[in-house]
Amino acid sequence: MSGVAQDEARVRRARHPLALAIGIGFYVLAVIAGMFVLVGTVGPGVQVPLWIAHGLLLAVLVRKLAAKESIAYAMTCILVTSLISVYTADMARDDLTLQQRGENIAVRVVEKWQDPAGQGKAREYNYALERLDGSKVPGPALKASSDLYDVGQTLTVLADPKGELRPKTSARSDATREVIVSAALTLGAVGAVAWMAWRWSDSARRRGKRQPVVDVRKVYKAVTRNTSTQEEQEEQLREALRTYPADRRGYIKVPPEEYPDVSQRRASRIAWEMGLRAEAAGNRGSWRFRETVVEEVPRD
Repeated sequence: MSGVAQDEARVRRARHPLALAIGIGFYVLAVIAGMFVLVGTVGPGVQVPLWIAHGLLLAVLVRKLAAKESIAYAMTCILVTSLISVYTADMARDDLTLQQRGENIAVRVVEKWQDPAGQGKAREYNYALERLDGSKVPGPALKASSDLYDVGQTLTVLADPKGELRPKTSARSDATREVIVSAALTLGAVGAVAWMAWRWSDSARRRGKRQPVVDVRKVYKAVTRNTSTQEEQEEQLREALRTYPADRRGYIKVPPEEYPDVSQRRASRIAWEMGLRAEAAGNRGSWRFRETVVEEVPRD
C-alpha cells in the first residue's frame, strides 16, 4: 500500500481521533463498571454473551481508530485487562463489605476438614467455628489454603452478622491489594486506547516522516544491477499482468521490487488501462490486481 493510500485510509478510519479515543475510553470504563455490578447478580450464562457483545462492539470502534494490523493487539490488551480488572474487583467486593458491616469476635475451632479431591482445584481447609460462649458463628465455614489452625484453638475473626459472607481473620480480609490491582488494570485498558490515539495521531505520523525510509525497490535495483528504464519496466509490468496466473482469490500478484522506477499509483494506471484494478488493502508486500477490488489504489 503506497504512502498516499495509507494516509487516505487513516483519514477515513478516524476523522476525529481524539474525540473517538475519549469516547472509547469512557465506553471501556462503563463496561468495567457495569460488569462489576452484574458479576455479583448474574451467572456465567449472562456474563459470557455480554463479554462477547462487548468484544464485537469494541472491534468496530477500534477499527475506526487503529490500523487493521493493530486491532488484534489492541483488542487483546483491552479485553484481557478489562476482564481481569472486573473479577479482581469482585474478589475485593466481599472483603470490603465484610470490613464495613462485620464485627470482630473471639471464636474457637470445633471442626476442620479438607475439600474433596478431584474437583480440578486446590484442596482448601475448612474450619467450623463457634463463639466462646458456645453459640454458632453466622455464615459459612472459615477457609484457608493451608492447615493453619487446630481443633480447640481460639482466634479472632471478622464475621458477617447477616451470615452471608464467610468469616475471615483481619489480616486476610484486607482488600487493598485487589483494589490497587483492579485500578491498575483499568488504567491499562484505558491506556491502550490512549496509545492507539497517539499512534495514529498527526504528530506521530510527522515524527515518523522525519525518520529516514529505505526504499526496498531502489536497494533491489542496485543489488541486482538492474539498468532498465522506467518505460521498459512498465512494459514488463504489462506483460506480467497479461501472462501471470491468478491465485485462488482471483488476484494477479507481482513483486514491486522488480519495477523499482514504477510507483504503485502508476502501476494502478497501467492496470486500469488493461481492464484491471490495483488492490490497496492487505497486499503484504506484493502488488495485487483484479477486475474488482476491496479498495483501489489511486491512479496517476
